[in-house]
Amino acid sequence: MSDVTVRNNPDEGRYEAWVDDQLAGIVEYRLSEQSVTFTHTEVADDLEGEGVGSALARTALDEVRAAGQRDVVPLCPFIAEWIERHPDYAGLVRPAHGSASARER
Repeated sequence: MSDVTVRNNPDEGRYEAWVDDQLAGIVEYRLSEQSVTFTHTEVADDLEGEGVGSALARTALDEVRAAGQRDVVPLCPFIAEWIERHPDYAGLVRPAHGSASARER
């Protein structure tokens, strides 16, 4: 597979992953003054398991971190699980929301 290019599309409220000039996946978000809420992640069926979702999650969360925000609300199960698998991003999550497994307890 070619390299994945991820870019923010704030007009659409989503990060987009592109492979060979084709849209390969998205992660949708909502912004508020206090938080960034990730609501949905979708990857093209033929590219699932190829790292597109991880590229989306990593880029989106790195940009949140670079902007100095620490209030991520991972409503999207994929983003919540990705953060659990990459604990160095856990500090971005708003404590009231925690991880997916914490909410299930």
